Amino acid sequence: MKQITLTVPGMGSDHCAGIVRETLQRLDGVEEIQTNIASHRVRVGVNKDNGPDGEALKQAIEGAGYDVKAVRGDATQRKIRLNVPGMGSDHCAGIVRKTLERQEGVEDVQTNIASHRVTVTLGKDGPDGDALKQAIEGAGYDVKGVHDESDAEGDDDSQIEKDYLQEARKRLIIAAVPTTLIMILMMPHMFWQPIPGYLAIVAILAFPVVFLFGGAATHKASWRSLKNGTFNMDVLISMGSLPPYLLGLLGFFFPMTSFIEMAATIMTFHLLGRYLEAMAKGRASEAIRRLMDMSAKTARVDRDGEEVEVPVKELEAGDIMIVRPGEKIPTDGKVVEGESHLDESIATGESVPVYKSEGDSVIGATINKEGRLRVEATRVGGDTFLSQVVKLIDEAQGSRVPIQEFADRMTGRFVPAVLVIALASFLAWLLAGDALRPILEWGANVLPWVDPTASTPILAILAAIAVLVIACPCALGLATPTALMVGSGIGAERGILIRSGEAIQTFKDIKVIVLDKTGTITRGEPKLTDAIPVEGVEEKRLLTLAASVEDASEHPIARAIVDGAKERDVTLERVSDFKSTGARGVSGKVGEETVLIGNRRLLEEEGISGLDALEEAKQELEEKGRTVVIVAADGQAVGLVAVADTLKEKSKDAIRGMHDLGLHVVMITGDNERAARAVADEVGIDEVQAEVLPDGKVDAIKKLQEKHGNHIAMVGDGINDAPALKKANVGIAIGAGADVAIEAADVTLVRGELTAVVDAMHLSKATFGKIVQNLIWASGYNLAAIPIAAAGLLHPMIGVIAMTASSLSVIGNSLLLKRRYAREQPSGDHS
Repeated sequence: MKQITLTVPGMGSDHCAGIVRETLQRLDGVEEIQTNIASHRVRVGVNKDNGPDGEALKQAIEGAGYDVKAVRGDATQRKIRLNVPGMGSDHCAGIVRKTLERQEGVEDVQTNIASHRVTVTLGKDGPDGDALKQAIEGAGYDVKGVHDESDAEGDDDSQIEKDYLQEARKRLIIAAVPTTLIMILMMPHMFWQPIPGYLAIVAILAFPVVFLFGGAATHKASWRSLKNGTFNMDVLISMGSLPPYLLGLLGFFFPMTSFIEMAATIMTFHLLGRYLEAMAKGRASEAIRRLMDMSAKTARVDRDGEEVEVPVKELEAGDIMIVRPGEKIPTDGKVVEGESHLDESIATGESVPVYKSEGDSVIGATINKEGRLRVEATRVGGDTFLSQVVKLIDEAQGSRVPIQEFADRMTGRFVPAVLVIALASFLAWLLAGDALRPILEWGANVLPWVDPTASTPILAILAAIAVLVIACPCALGLATPTALMVGSGIGAERGILIRSGEAIQTFKDIKVIVLDKTGTITRGEPKLTDAIPVEGVEEKRLLTLAASVEDASEHPIARAIVDGAKERDVTLERVSDFKSTGARGVSGKVGEETVLIGNRRLLEEEGISGLDALEEAKQELEEKGRTVVIVAADGQAVGLVAVADTLKEKSKDAIRGMHDLGLHVVMITGDNERAARAVADEVGIDEVQAEVLPDGKVDAIKKLQEKHGNHIAMVGDGINDAPALKKANVGIAIGAGADVAIEAADVTLVRGELTAVVDAMHLSKATFGKIVQNLIWASGYNLAAIPIAAAGLLHPMIGVIAMTASSLSVIGNSLLLKRRYAREQPSGDHS
């Protein structure tokens, strides 16, 4: 399957997206379609052998009434950039050029020996990046990076959005000026003094509004839509504005009410609605744009000992970047020199700067607060954390929520149904106007625009046009995606990446949350917790002996003892005659004392005395899940040292928050029962399943689903959690964990704290609540407004204003989510 992406700026709601999908599904060879109204993109998977090309897809979409502004993935030309460090002269560049020009499908080769870059322009059937790399390496030059420049989408789409909004504004101004003049003339003409030649003046002023600069695009789109057999919103507006204008012209021949003002007003309010909708929806979907804007545009890199500024898109993995205080980290990397605090709030939502030093990983677009850093680029282009976040948000905003099926069924039949109701209203008033007139007489008491004395044909026309313009499929079509746009954007800012709309709906029904222990509830690394000396020995001396000997070992427990001792200001002493007995213990000489550290069995074998005095303390520590080692000096036990995988700072708060949500909390771990139970008791977990092997986690999830139904969420961070995350109804990956776990999850938490799970659940419930509110409002509005219009109680001009207000109210309601979360800290209470 081949992926082709098209940008369709006018695809502004799920109703429009449904028409686009329906149109493309008719084409042979189309296998998969994903629409995203937030980014206005349509991704189409087509059969490589017999599927349509980009041009055919573009023509089909334009035939349905929507303009296509960009096609990617099927362009006749592609550009691939390669980094060739050994290409140091024009002679070398000539060899590379000649080598590449021999390849079939290569149309142009540009070499740059200063930046060691080769840019290759390829035809439609040209070779891929790997083939070009092999050709250059065959000529004797190493290739250190291959980058497909045709992958870049963000900048182009951003410009297309700006152009579309500017075009909508231009159309609105061109329509609004003549319509305003018409309104100014209409008032004195109707109420005070008839204006000579009024009808001709109004017809001339309204003509460009209805037919030219204002309405031409609407009528063109509605005509294409009708030809295609699909019915979009433009059809209703065309049928609501063209007949009134044409009927109004009959006033030149017969004495009758003018409808031309109505035609101009309907079109102008439609254009106003489109413009306001585009602006409001831009606010709803600004999360991706803001994230893209946050990334650095240039990087300062070390090239042969000199600092050179290059565009970020030209960075290659392995480049050494120099980042000064106050600057952004250009791309993901690893600190190779220097130390500083970084503001990582863009990635994690946490406002407290994080300390970084040599060997630490850093994220692109985070801000260096004070020190000068040298950072080795590890991920560039589409592989960076920021790019992956943008991709995840894009996927979430383009995903579909199960409840959306209701809206899809309604909007699919909506416009044809409205056309039938409008025709039925017209005929009912035309044939039985006198019988229906009492409705108007009642309505005239409360609605100033109702005129019971109007002729029957006028009443029939007004009712039909009112039905056409009051109906609003866009409100229904915006209900779900706008809430998803806002919700996923808020999540991204708070370090919560929700991959799909389905997860948002499933989240609200979760009854059981399953937590992995290591790396999720606990830090995943041992830490010194206790040092208990025997009587007559100081704690500091016990730690000096233990840490000095353990410093010669690389075992994780040894490192925990050494690091813990240093944190307690213990100074290590020189060790000689160091020996390790594998998993049982270590020994060495500290000064004149022979020190032995290990388990009780080892120390008993070595004849150490004083062990019984420590037994009670040892058992107490082991019951708490600690790993205990005994320290002896010159044949005498001097104390115990205990290490444990310590709790993350906010684990207790998080589990309390889960209980507040009514969740049953289960911990599944491979650890022994005693260690697992100690952690569970400390944080307040309801159920423990210990000694579960990695492949047993999936079975454990299955059993919980059998017991509690399909309402299980799983939180994990490791490679061995990935299958269980997939099996759970909602999989949640702690972002600091393995890439494979993140890939398997429905929700990724960039922050490594469990409180983010509680935040994610509150956000999901709030987002789903907005979806339901929007659907109730949009469907309720249409169910109430259309009968009122059909009954003749709604003037078409009022109707078109109400229709615009309906779409804007749905977007506005979604944006209230933002307001609700605006002042809250990432770990705040969202209830």
